Amino acid sequence: MTRLTKAFALGTALALASPALAEVTVLGWPGGPEETALRAATEAYNARPETTEDNKVELIFFSREGFFDKLAADLAAGTTAFDVNLIATYSIGRYAPFMTPVDLGSDAAGTFGESVLSTMQYEGQQYGVPTDLSLHFMYYRKDLIDQLLADTAAQQKYSEIAQQYLGEALTPKAPDEWTWRDWAATALYFTQAVNPDSPTRYGSVLQMKNLLFNMMVFQSLPRSYGADWTDEQGNVTVDSEAYRTGLEMYKMLLDAGATPADSLSYEYPEANAAFQSGQVATMLQWNAAATDLLNAETSPATAAATATVAPPAGPEGRFTHVHGLGLGVNKNAENPEGAQQFLQWLATPAAMEIYAKAGGAPGLTGAALDAVKGDRPDLAQLGDYAANYGYVMRGATSANALSVYELQAKEFTGYWAGSETLDEALANTTTGMTDLLKPQQ
Repeated sequence: MTRLTKAFALGTALALASPALAEVTVLGWPGGPEETALRAATEAYNARPETTEDNKVELIFFSREGFFDKLAADLAAGTTAFDVNLIATYSIGRYAPFMTPVDLGSDAAGTFGESVLSTMQYEGQQYGVPTDLSLHFMYYRKDLIDQLLADTAAQQKYSEIAQQYLGEALTPKAPDEWTWRDWAATALYFTQAVNPDSPTRYGSVLQMKNLLFNMMVFQSLPRSYGADWTDEQGNVTVDSEAYRTGLEMYKMLLDAGATPADSLSYEYPEANAAFQSGQVATMLQWNAAATDLLNAETSPATAAATATVAPPAGPEGRFTHVHGLGLGVNKNAENPEGAQQFLQWLATPAAMEIYAKAGGAPGLTGAALDAVKGDRPDLAQLGDYAANYGYVMRGATSANALSVYELQAKEFTGYWAGSETLDEALANTTTGMTDLLKPQQ
């Protein structure tokens, strides 16, 4: 059986980036800018005169939904369908037993810096090349905010809305000064169901689908109110005022019409499309979206007026979830030497320049950053936010971290949808997390 046939047997959707006889098979992250950037880098690698025919790269992609569970099952089963596979900060511990540590060569430290390289390390060993650093930006319509801040009558209306929905007559502020309550008041003001004079239909667009990645977007809100997964003794602390505040704020905005009614089915692409339509004033979204949202060609209606800041602050400060995505080597790779060569090339400034300009979001430093920040100013912002506001929940690098996110997605979406109460959702989440995070025997 050929590896191409085996890939299909595993249920993957094959996407060729080079001739069918390619010998280094890479399982990438499907959809979004990561796939686009990996395709561009792969094309450049395969075109190099130094890349021999038996070391050219072929790309395959699983479905995004259930990706990590399927990958874990395939790795544990000893699959040889791919030589290189996606890894993430929150899953390295789960996959490390089935992977081979990598040598990224002498260029890697100068390309990424030690802190970014560490996002792909486990128990002192390097398990992958860090292709993308992921965190969150608050995207907003600068033109609309500027108009609000210059209009006394509009400010009075804003305060009345804040009093009605939040119990406090807040006044408008610049986005870099927003607390989460300021953001909520702004979202309500720019919602036509609340304020018929709003120039946009919705003040925000929330990603509320039952999907683990949506929990990563959401949790910076409760985190800023002091939330964590556990206390220092390992007791689950999700049933807290911090989580209650965040969950209730999302539901209040949904019920008020400040986000589209079908937001319970929204994730990354749907949220982006809503913002690009010109009918949304603010959006908390992954940094990866900046490539499209700030580009006049891909977002002609909104790019010129769109700006970004770090997520709003809470009583405990300003925070953004952060993790790294990367590529590592399958322990059962059929071409481990070719796989290592590809990853070493990806760790060079030249490769990351191609990757970044095609839409990826690598955490670069020094000359590697200088080469791309003219085209990608968001990459400089990326490093700043990661260093100053980045966090990882206690327990969020454990072997069951993804299962925790999946549990939260199921229960929290259930509360937002009205199928269970807030008390029920938090009780179920606490019970499930206690089992998932208990020490392994």
